[in-house]
Amino acid sequence: MFNVIFDMDGVIFDSERAQFDCWIEVSAKYGLDEDLVRNTYIKCIGTNSNQSTAIFRAAFDNILDRQMVKNIWDESIDLYRKRYSDGHPPVKTGVTDILGYLKSSGISMGIASSTRKQTVERQIRNAGLYDFFLGIIGGDAVTISKPNPEIYLLACREFGFQPVSTFAIEDSFNGIRAAYSAGMWPIMVPDIVPADAEMYRLSEIVCNDLIEALDYLKTVRL
Repeated sequence: MFNVIFDMDGVIFDSERAQFDCWIEVSAKYGLDEDLVRNTYIKCIGTNSNQSTAIFRAAFDNILDRQMVKNIWDESIDLYRKRYSDGHPPVKTGVTDILGYLKSSGISMGIASSTRKQTVERQIRNAGLYDFFLGIIGGDAVTISKPNPEIYLLACREFGFQPVSTFAIEDSFNGIRAAYSAGMWPIMVPDIVPADAEMYRLSEIVCNDLIEALDYLKTVRL
């Protein structure tokens, strides 16, 4: 029997694309180059709040004054919350299918997200998905964000999983790297950024959506 740990943003919720759209919209008001904003956002995918803030500031501090950088960051977050009912993004295709099948099959599941635990719990509860999971590890529980494996190693310890018998379902490059370094079986379901040669090498399989990931897991015998 195997276990499964899910990332949240971009895997369970269609939140990565929603947040990206908000960044683009707000940044345009300040005259920022869209390609620079896009490339900066991509670097932030899969990282926790502290690391994302550092990446954002490194990209824009030499272009804008510190207060303006803070304004763009804060306005993007505010727009996301207003647009998605205080941060309730739509659920990705196949979420209820894969969670329902795994639970009915006796397969244990958890969440390891770079988002703060309080936010993850609120969003998962609001979506009616909380009871599917043994527990949640948020990005505020670790010192170093993905791609460092710390969050996955901590999650496996907390949930009583052995990495060698645990799949990690991720959408981001940083998440796949973290799961692979933790000695797990990464499954990539790309969201904003398509898989490249490195992701195909590190992932057990790359799927178009969670339905494909479920079809694969039905064939697994660990």
